[in-house]
Amino acid sequence: MKTMFPNLRAEMARQGIDGTTISAKIGCTSKTFSNKMTGRTEFTRAEIFKIQKYFFPKLSIDYLFEETHEFSA
Repeated sequence: MKTMFPNLRAEMARQGIDGTTISAKIGCTSKTFSNKMTGRTEFTRAEIFKIQKYFFPKLSIDYLFEETHEFSA
């Protein structure tokens, strides 16, 4: 199973930022943001840059949007 953006999820939790807040800033619905976080659809480059700039300016895009892969038997 693929876990999408665990670092972004962790930083959102640390700072108390929810998906509704981010989705409003990047101009999409909460459902669309959820689909992006689960990998059903992709973030655009503009969305990635906005998220980093407005919510996590001290963190790198590479860190925030790193994907991890977990495989279970």
